[in-house]
Order: sequence, then C-alpha cells, then structure tokens
Amino acid sequence: MEESRLYQWTVIRSVLAIFQWWGFNVTVIIMNKWIFQKMDFKFPLTVSCIHFICSAIGAYTVIKVLKLKPLIVVDPEDRWRRIFPMSFVFCINIVLGNVSLRYIPVSFMQTIKSFTPATTVILQWLVWSKHFDLRIWASLIPIVGGILLTSITELSFNMFGFCAALFGCLATSTKTILAESLLHGYKFDSINTVYYMAPFATMILALPALLLEGSGVVAWLQTDPPLLSSFFIIFGSGVLAFCLNFSIFYVIHSTTAVTFNVAGNLKVAVAVTCSWLIFRNPISMMNAVGCAITLIGCTFYGYVRHMLSQQKPTPGTPRTPRTPRKSMEFAPLVNDKLEDKVKCQVYLKPELAKSLV
Repeated sequence: MEESRLYQWTVIRSVLAIFQWWGFNVTVIIMNKWIFQKMDFKFPLTVSCIHFICSAIGAYTVIKVLKLKPLIVVDPEDRWRRIFPMSFVFCINIVLGNVSLRYIPVSFMQTIKSFTPATTVILQWLVWSKHFDLRIWASLIPIVGGILLTSITELSFNMFGFCAALFGCLATSTKTILAESLLHGYKFDSINTVYYMAPFATMILALPALLLEGSGVVAWLQTDPPLLSSFFIIFGSGVLAFCLNFSIFYVIHSTTAVTFNVAGNLKVAVAVTCSWLIFRNPISMMNAVGCAITLIGCTFYGYVRHMLSQQKPTPGTPRTPRTPRKSMEFAPLVNDKLEDKVKCQVYLKPELAKSLV
C-alpha cells in the first residue's frame, strides 16, 4: 500500500513538474512575441539585456540572500578563462532567439529550433571528427525533412528571421559542446550557471544594445505608450525567464530521460498551439504536417540516443573518437546521476542552454 502511494506521488510530481515547465516556457515565449508584435517594441537586444539583468539579480537573491541553493565556488581565473567564452556564445544564442521572434511566428521559430540535434551532431562530426551510430544519422532524416517542408510552406516566411533562428541552433549546439569542455570540474546546476553567466552576458550586451537600439527605445518612449503596463510586461518576461531555470531544474529531478524527451517535444506543440490562438498567424496544412514530422523526428532521435546509452560496448569494438579537449575533459553541468537526463536535454531541446529566452 505504501509503495502504491509512493508511486502515485511520483507520477503526480512528474506531471506537475512537466506542466509548470510548460507554463513558464510557453509564457516567456508568448510574452516576448507580444512585446515585439503587439507592443511594437522592436528591440531584441534591449529585451535580451533586460532578461540577463533580471536573471543576474534573481540568481544572486536565491543564492546569496535567500540561500536556497549552495554557491558553487569558481576560481577567479576560471571565470574569465572558462565561463566568459561560454557567456559570449550564450549571449549570441539568446539574442538570435529574440531576433527570430521579432520577424517570424512562434510556430515557425520553435520548429526551426528543433533542428538543434542535427546541428549538434553535424558540428561534432565535421569539426571534431566524432563518429556516430548509423541509427543516429537515420533519426535526423525526419528532423531535416520536417524543417524543409515547414520552411517551404511557411506563409509568414522571413529570410532574416529564418537565418537568425537557424544560426541560433548553431549557437546552441556550440554552447552545448563548449560547456562540456570549458566547465570541467564544475558540476553546475541551472541556478549557478545563471549566477555566473548572466552578469557576463549583461556586460557583453549592454554597450551594443545602447549604441544600436538606445535612440530607438527613446523614440518609442516618446510615442506615449502605456508605460506602466509596458514595463510590467517587459520586466515580467525577464523575471519569468529566470523562474524558468527553477522549472528546468525541478523537471530534470522529477522525470526520466525518455519522459523528458517526449514532454519537451509536446511542449513545442503546446507553444505552437497557444501562439496560434493568440496571434492567429496563418498556418497551412502542409506547414502543420512539417512541424509534426520534425517533432516526431526529435522524439525518435531522443529514443535512439537513450537506447544507445543503455547498450554496453561489445568487447573488441573500437570506441568512438573523443572530441579534442586539450588539457581539459568534458564534464556534465549537473550531478553525475543526472548526466543522462542532461545529455538528453541539451541534445534534444535547447531549453537548458537557452533557459533565459
């Protein structure tokens, strides 16, 4: 009886974790799109900078003031040698995501971001000569095919927004690969990652945002928009972006890798549906089919990776060449017992790598 109740509670906790993750993620995406489209605040660098500021303050409050999470101490030299390069790529990733949201619908942007598994595999194969099982390559076929079908049939296609989203996938993949190399010895959780990276990202982005968008923001303020509600929405999206890090950390602890994979792809479907209900962007039947094929391909890719990770290598089988790491070894971003889940996460969906969107 007690085991039955424990199982029921585990299921309930997993469902609640998934729903709160969906809620935060979809809300942040919708709010960002609302800022760009409905409020006519067309300044993605400024929005990204505000998100970084809110996240830096939030992480400091959680770790230093409320002491809800223990601080992982990082050597000052490593902050510049390891975390700063990560923060630079991280900053590019967030900015490209917000730029793409300005020009293309949420549905199209989310579908393109599902291309991240393919860009990660291709980068590791081309740059580091890493070999992958044929089943991995086969699982990428529906992802690539679905992206092509969606792009061809997208009624609100914008080349600039499409390129921003596509290069955002490359930035996400690069960050994922660099994280394993540069963060050796520091097993970060999502909150500590934000604690160290958000201040660097703010420093990197503040000057470009001021120079490129400062005059535009001033002109926008002079058009007499409803300032109170506008500031509430813009800074509210930054606060929710930080809260998303808690939801990611909680859902990793509460679900299995396979469940996380399926839930991550269903989340894209939820985001697409919610954005269509709010913004009513036109979606053709073939466009919806392409999106569905992409999500099915992502789910299949995650299943293949999970199955391969469970297999024991056959004696005498040559091992996959390792990515060059110079004097450093790859290390997971969180506890060792969560390594499989995080691998599933960073290769399938860019949520952890892109948690401030």
